[in-house]
Amino acid sequence: MVYFQISPIGFDCRTDKNNCEKYPDFCKECVKAQLEKFGLNLDHNLKFTIIDSEEKHIQMFQDLIWQKFLDVLNIKYILLMAKESGLALVDYPISGAGVNTEILTGFIQANITFSESSNTSIREASYRNNLQFYEFQYETFNILLKNGQFIRICLVLDHKASDSLKTLVTDFLSEYESRYLDKIGTHIRKGMRHFEDTIDYIKDSFNVKLVFPMILTHTLLPDELDLIQKNPIQKAIINFAKILLTSKTFFFIINLIDEVQKIVRIDANKILYEVYQLIEKKIIIPTTIETVEDTIYKFQESRAVRIASNELISSLISNNDAINELKEKAKHMSEEEVNSSIISYIRKAEAAEKGLAYKEAQIEYEMALYLASGFDYREEVGRISFMILELDKKIKELELEYALNIGEKAEKKKDYIKAINYYQQGLKILNDAQDLDGNDSRIKKLKKKIANLQKNL
Repeated sequence: MVYFQISPIGFDCRTDKNNCEKYPDFCKECVKAQLEKFGLNLDHNLKFTIIDSEEKHIQMFQDLIWQKFLDVLNIKYILLMAKESGLALVDYPISGAGVNTEILTGFIQANITFSESSNTSIREASYRNNLQFYEFQYETFNILLKNGQFIRICLVLDHKASDSLKTLVTDFLSEYESRYLDKIGTHIRKGMRHFEDTIDYIKDSFNVKLVFPMILTHTLLPDELDLIQKNPIQKAIINFAKILLTSKTFFFIINLIDEVQKIVRIDANKILYEVYQLIEKKIIIPTTIETVEDTIYKFQESRAVRIASNELISSLISNNDAINELKEKAKHMSEEEVNSSIISYIRKAEAAEKGLAYKEAQIEYEMALYLASGFDYREEVGRISFMILELDKKIKELELEYALNIGEKAEKKKDYIKAINYYQQGLKILNDAQDLDGNDSRIKKLKKKIANLQKNL
């Protein structure tokens, strides 16, 4: 038997409080009776709070997400260690890449031994056990440490841990030991330390995605765009995110909140709540700096062969009269003229992109990239390359949408050969484009559809 502790549970009784004779004196008994119908055990650990309006409900989530954000901003390093040996099992830096974990684990082990052997000296060393938590100073950081049955967790923090972070650590430690009991047992018996595949669970548990670099999705569905336009805060968030992405290939939530607050006078927790909704809808996408840099590097590397010492950028502009003029002009351009021209090409490209003239936008971006790469403006090359990548995604999506639409129309008319032909074109686009959202599942569905149609031939 597996027992699940579900906390916190939200329950909507769907009754207007103005028409309920039991409100508010008998709400607890009423809700408890309703939940017990679902087989929930409510004999203990029941915390009951009435949230009697939608505003209070949203406020609760705003405060909850804001506290999660503050907690993860406070964490510099997460370290999991074997309880008996003190060996590091997982060391995951969030923003504290300079921490020497070998020295830290030794320091922790020495302090644990010291605290257990001398109770009178614990307070003198500013080292205390508070509800099974150890808290002490290490260099300029605050250390929060908690022992489980087999492992211990150590958080390296900027400031002292909040009560919510301590609760999170307690819940995480219990769940981690339960979830990875076999792996921990293997380590205890054989000394093997293969815990890298648990890092994703650690990231999810501590909401690390909130401090990841962020990018915007390259496609917005019409209904999503309509909802954003109707929400002034989300609209401002998207607009400022785009502004931040003009200077870098990613942005951070904390910077986005600062920019929005400069214009929109609203509490930071309310802005973060709306950002969080956009993350949940995958409109704002958490990534990693390594992923962004790797994408740009691969993009530049693949183009390096075709650039051929900056003589050609792509077939789009190779036969364009403008590139020949630019080649001659570039020989005598000053740095100021180069910068001005790059900005001009990018603005033209963005204007064309907004007008859905994607081929024209590509040409303008390529001209800007030609200048940036020719003058070895590495940051500009990376930024423009990322813009071209995003534009390529949009074009691929349009080509895919067109192929699938024609395929579906042909399928309805029972023209199965034409349908299969266009579906296979769509399949090729998906196979070639590893960066389209939900790629794997779309490939599987399309393959299945093609296989079913082939049975009709």
